[in-house]
Amino acid sequence: MIEIPSKLEGQQFNLFDLESELKPLGYSIGGGWDYEKGSFDYKIDDEVGYQFLRLPFFAASGALDSKNTTVELGTPYLLSHKYQIGLDDHARIGNLQASFNQFSEPQVKDASFPEKYIDLGKSLVKELETVLLS
Repeated sequence: MIEIPSKLEGQQFNLFDLESELKPLGYSIGGGWDYEKGSFDYKIDDEVGYQFLRLPFFAASGALDSKNTTVELGTPYLLSHKYQIGLDDHARIGNLQASFNQFSEPQVKDASFPEKYIDLGKSLVKELETVLLS
C-alpha cells in the first residue's frame, strides 16, 4: 500500500453526489464497504493481480445505505491484490472481474505495487482534486 497525500483528505461530500462525479471517471464502489466506511476504487491494471487507486471514505452523518449521507474522505492510496489461482479462475475473466473478486480471498492482500504505475496513481489523485475541489 502506498499512500498519496491529498487535499481531499478530510473533505466532506454527499455520497450520492460523490458517486455521480466519480463513476464517469471510471471509479466504482469497492467491495469491502459496510454501514460506516467504504471506498471508491479505480482499477489501474490487472497484470498479475489487480492494481487500484483506492479513495476511502467514512460516514460523517447517516449510514452509507441511507439517503443524504455525508461522507468524509480519507487518504487515497495505491493497492495491489494478487488473487488465488484455482477454484476462482473463472472470476478472473471478463470486464466485471474486480467486482466479483471481492468474494475470492486474495493470495497476497498487500502485494508489492509496480513502480511503473506510481506516477499514474499520483496523476489520478490530482485529477480527483481538480474534479472534486473546483
